Amino acid sequence: MAAGERIGSWARGAAGSARDRVAGTVAALSVRADWRERRRTLELYAILAVQAGVAAALAWWVAHNLLHHPSPVFAPTAAVGTIAAAIGRRTRRTVELLLGVLAGLLVGDALIAVIGTGPWQTGTVVTLAILLALSLSRGGQVVTQAGGTAVLIATLAPVQRGLEVPRIVDAVIGGVTAVVVVAVLPVNPVRIIQRAARPLFAALIQHLHDAAEGISHGDYPAVAHARDALGGLDPQLKLLNDAVSGAGEAVAISPARWHRRSEFEHYERGTRYLALAIRGGQEMLRRAATAIRDDEPVPPGLAAAVHYFGDALALLQVEAESGRHTDRSEQLILKAVDRAAEAYAEGVGFSGSVVVAQIRTVATDLLRSLGCDEEEASGVIRKRFDAQHETTESDPT
Repeated sequence: MAAGERIGSWARGAAGSARDRVAGTVAALSVRADWRERRRTLELYAILAVQAGVAAALAWWVAHNLLHHPSPVFAPTAAVGTIAAAIGRRTRRTVELLLGVLAGLLVGDALIAVIGTGPWQTGTVVTLAILLALSLSRGGQVVTQAGGTAVLIATLAPVQRGLEVPRIVDAVIGGVTAVVVVAVLPVNPVRIIQRAARPLFAALIQHLHDAAEGISHGDYPAVAHARDALGGLDPQLKLLNDAVSGAGEAVAISPARWHRRSEFEHYERGTRYLALAIRGGQEMLRRAATAIRDDEPVPPGLAAAVHYFGDALALLQVEAESGRHTDRSEQLILKAVDRAAEAYAEGVGFSGSVVVAQIRTVATDLLRSLGCDEEEASGVIRKRFDAQHETTESDPT
């Protein structure tokens, strides 16, 4: 008995040690993966840090040296707030900033003259200033500036008079300076999009191939995992959308980037329809997993179609970065439609038929990302599917 207890204790200790090592390895991998994500974010937003620093310094210099404001706090603050508030929408943010300042000044000056100053007066002024700001806009920078200005007027105006005009002037200086800096020091529109797109494409391609393998082997957990993984791409998709917004701003207001407009439009269109394809892919894999779970027939063509989508995306990324566009990615997309048509002709269940429909939807979105309009893409997919379906039915061998 004692020997058995010693063996059992040793086994439990070894198992615990193994679990600890596995947990440590997983934690280390998670840390590295998290660091890679943070590094990609830093690479994307590094130019924003430089723009914000330059804009703050320039706004302070203009307000202090040219307009002789003794303590130009609000000019650099407005410049940094405009740049940091929303990449790709700085001009709109500048207008919102000015509206917020004006709303705070109007409410603050009007009420302080009537109700005086104090804690409840400050709260009342801020509440009404924000309500006025919300009536002028949907929120965001307008509300922030209205509330901040109202606090400033309620707390400092009784001590230091004449803050109203300098506050407005500083807001103008900061906002205009931010826009000028963005025009003079713009992001590289193509590079910023490519950096954000690479990890998204890599993950998407891997998940599609993993799903295809799971479908071909009837492996429900593998397909379900790939389905959930597509849903987890939202942060990377948001990063890409931010990059596209910043690139769009650069090609719109910076003369040095105007020659990139056509290239940017290609990326913008591709990103828009890529997001639709990802959502369609989630539904495609969700129904594929259901078909496997419910023991529906799953012809090999369904897995082959998903594999072709992964290959098409890989080629599409290479062509986009190299600038050499061919019809090879389009042909891979159409091959996915062919395999879906073959699977449909062989016979599928209810969920399988939804998978086929989603394959056609994803293929349409991918063709539209390549420049086809909706009617053209839908027509090409429909004709290809019908032709292959008829061929398979007439020659089942």
